[in-house]
Amino acid sequence: MSLYPLALRLDGRRVLVVGGGSVATRRVPALIAAGARVEIVSPVLTPALQAHIDAGRATWTPRRFAPGDVAGAWLVHVAIDDPEAAAQVSVAAEEKGIFCVRADDRDAATAWTPAVTRHGQVTVAVTDGGDRRRAMAVRDLVAHALEATPPASPEFKGVALVGAGPGDPELITVKGRRLLAAADVVVADRLVPGMLLGELRPEVELIDAAKIPYGPSAAQEEINRILVDRALQGKFVVRLKGGDNFVFGRGGEEALACVAAGVPVIVAPGVTSSIAAPALAGIPVTHRGVAHEFTVVSGHIPPEHQDSLVDWAALARLRGTLVVLMGLKNLPKIAERLIAEGRSASTPVAVIQEGSTAHQRSLRSTLAEVAADVAAAGIRPPAVVVIGDVVAVTADFIPAAG
Repeated sequence: MSLYPLALRLDGRRVLVVGGGSVATRRVPALIAAGARVEIVSPVLTPALQAHIDAGRATWTPRRFAPGDVAGAWLVHVAIDDPEAAAQVSVAAEEKGIFCVRADDRDAATAWTPAVTRHGQVTVAVTDGGDRRRAMAVRDLVAHALEATPPASPEFKGVALVGAGPGDPELITVKGRRLLAAADVVVADRLVPGMLLGELRPEVELIDAAKIPYGPSAAQEEINRILVDRALQGKFVVRLKGGDNFVFGRGGEEALACVAAGVPVIVAPGVTSSIAAPALAGIPVTHRGVAHEFTVVSGHIPPEHQDSLVDWAALARLRGTLVVLMGLKNLPKIAERLIAEGRSASTPVAVIQEGSTAHQRSLRSTLAEVAADVAAAGIRPPAVVVIGDVVAVTADFIPAAG
C-alpha cells in the first residue's frame, strides 16, 4: 500500500470521536490543540476526557453511536475495541465520503494516525506500513536530531524567562531547552547547570550575570538593561535562572522592565528546588494526614532585620511544612526565632545541599540541633531547609539516583 501524506487544517472544523476510553484519551488532546470542534459520542468517559468537557474544550453525546452522527464531520476517529460497532462507524463514514481512523483495525481504516514529534512550529509525522514500533523509533531519532540542530533563530523575538531547574541539566523543561537552543544571547546565573551552557551554539553571546561588577541592586538594573538592549537589537534573548525565575528569582522585575521598554516576554517555568530538592532526598513537602500545606520563604534576611517581610510568628503557628531557601547563613537565628514563637524544638528538620546534582548531600536533625549539626557536617550553600513532620514520615525512603 502506498500512502499519501497530508497535514489537515482542522481549526473550527467538526471532528467526531467515537469512544470515551483510553484510546480516545490519547487522541483528543491533539485534536483540541489543532483547533478542531471535537464531539465525543460514548456512553461513558474517562476522567481526563470529562475534564475537557467540563472546560468546554469538547462536547459529549452520552450514548452509543448512531449513523447520523457522522453528518457534518470532516474526520472520524473510532476509538472503541468492539469490531462490529467500529465497522458500523466505518460504513457510515464511507457512505458520506469522510476519512475514518480505526484504532482497532488499521487495515479497515481510510486514514492512519502517524507517530508525531513537535519542535516549535515544526511537526514531523512518521507512517510505518503497519510497524508502529519502527515508526516511533524513527520519530524519536528525528526528535533528537531536531533538538541537536535547532533553527538559528525562532519566530519569536524578545526575551524568554527560562527556569533551568534545581541543578540536574535533565530537569529543565522541554520548552526551556528548545528556547535555550534557539537563543542568540543567554544571560545566566551561577546556579544554572553548566552542562546546559556547554550545549550552546558557538556564536551565542553568553553573559554571566554573577560577574556584573555592581552591587546586588545595581546588578539587577544592569541585567534588565542588557535584556532590553539585546532584544531591541533584534536578538532572541534567554534569561536563564536556576530553579524557577519567579521563585525568588526576580523574574517579575525583569518581565516588567521588558514590558516597559516594549519588549515582548515569554515564560518557560522551571522546576523549583523548594519542592524538587526535598523530593530527591525522599521528603514530600505534603503528605496525607501529616501536612496539608507548605510555605516557601526566603531566609537571606535574618528574622529580626527591619527589611524582613516574613511573619515568623505566623509561620511558627502553622502545622504544615516550612521550606526555607537561601537560609543557611541565617539558620541559627531562624531556628531560634521559630522556637521562641512556639514551634516545638523537637520538630524534624532536613537540609539538602545541591539537590539533584552529583554533589547532593542530606542531613536530618531537629529544630533545636540543626544549626549545630549543619556546621559540624560542613553543609554549604546552595541548600534547602525543610522544617516539619514530613521529614520524619518517610525517613526510610531514599529515591534511587536516575
